Amino acid sequence: MLFCACRAADLLNAFVGLWLVPKYVGMQELGAVMPLLQFAGFLSLPATVFAMTFMKELTSLAAHGEYGKMKSLMRGVFVGAGVLLVVALAVSRLLLPAFLERIRIVEGSLGFLVVASAFIGAVSPVYQNALQALKRFKTISVLNVVGAPVRFLAMVATMPFRALSGYFVGQAATPAFNIAASVWALRRELSVPAEPYWTRPVVRRFSAVLLGFAAYHYFGGMLGLAEQTVLRQRLPDVDSAAYYMATRFSDIAGFFHMTLATVLFPFTAALAAEGKPTRPLVVKSSLAMLAVGAALALVFAFAGGPLLALLPDGDRYAAFSWAIPCLILISVVGSVQSFHFNTETSAGRFGFLKWFIPLHIILAAGLMCITGYGYFTAWLPESWCRFLAVHNFTSLKAMIFWFAATTLVKTAICLWELMRQGGGAVNSTATRR
Repeated sequence: MLFCACRAADLLNAFVGLWLVPKYVGMQELGAVMPLLQFAGFLSLPATVFAMTFMKELTSLAAHGEYGKMKSLMRGVFVGAGVLLVVALAVSRLLLPAFLERIRIVEGSLGFLVVASAFIGAVSPVYQNALQALKRFKTISVLNVVGAPVRFLAMVATMPFRALSGYFVGQAATPAFNIAASVWALRRELSVPAEPYWTRPVVRRFSAVLLGFAAYHYFGGMLGLAEQTVLRQRLPDVDSAAYYMATRFSDIAGFFHMTLATVLFPFTAALAAEGKPTRPLVVKSSLAMLAVGAALALVFAFAGGPLLALLPDGDRYAAFSWAIPCLILISVVGSVQSFHFNTETSAGRFGFLKWFIPLHIILAAGLMCITGYGYFTAWLPESWCRFLAVHNFTSLKAMIFWFAATTLVKTAICLWELMRQGGGAVNSTATRR
């Protein structure tokens, strides 16, 4: 039921991404959509980390019927996110103008909308997670079905006036609706009096988990922001716009991934809390994603070009149809990482950060040095500068090669960690109430 509901919503979301957005956002700005989303997500990371830290505890509270504490927790997350939003808006006022200049965008009114949409999106999963914990999958299905038209209508109403601003209004519309609808769906559980939750022991107990989530999301977000900025900054407008269009097709694999992840999270968290192995669920989910991704890549290897040609300005992007199956395969291979990391964090296991942090620092620094070598020409040998000028990230092929190489390296490490876990129960260091 949840799968069918998500797919119905995804059809409308696919229409928005493939037709509505390129219809109103010109090719010169279309390639800036992904970097803007990444920048907004990076600024909203404090709220994301704060919310995700308590999602596992929310699952436990809901499962045990402790609705008074659950109510206090959800209130605290919402208030905390509001405070962090004010801070992020102040930071964006300083940083966003320079970032917009680097990605060749002149619409200065984007600041508030970009950050606000990211923060609302960061808080929304907390409320839906309560529905997950209560196994209210029918309600989640309804939210998915209705949320997509809400986003579509918001974009249709605003994009004709200011395309990029209207896009981010639409991005904020669905999570805002989900928050309101989730609170309404939980009205019976939340009608009980609030019980004390935010005590000193609670704060101490979750401090380590908060730091773990922060490290995971910040260093991952740092690399993602560097990659999307380089892609927009170094590539011609048509290449960066073609990348956006190709990702609309490759995101179809992401739709399947999100459905699996939504269902997987409460089960892996429960297994970890009981000290049972989580590897079988991760492996089965990963194999399912790889099968779906291989089928989709095969279909779009032949159908990608004709489909791109049917879209607004599609004749300019049809030559880049080869990127669609490549990005689909990169996405599904990367989903193995996502399942592994989400399972580990839901279990309170952060041992993977020992390699995750240094690897992401090295990759982000290496990418910025390779693409920004012009800052160091005074100190680099002339032969090195000539080599970097010729072999650099100035085409979509080069960037996709980078994405593929880094994804394979990280996935290989995740698989090695999974194999080390073995088939028996894993001693969970998950935080307990």
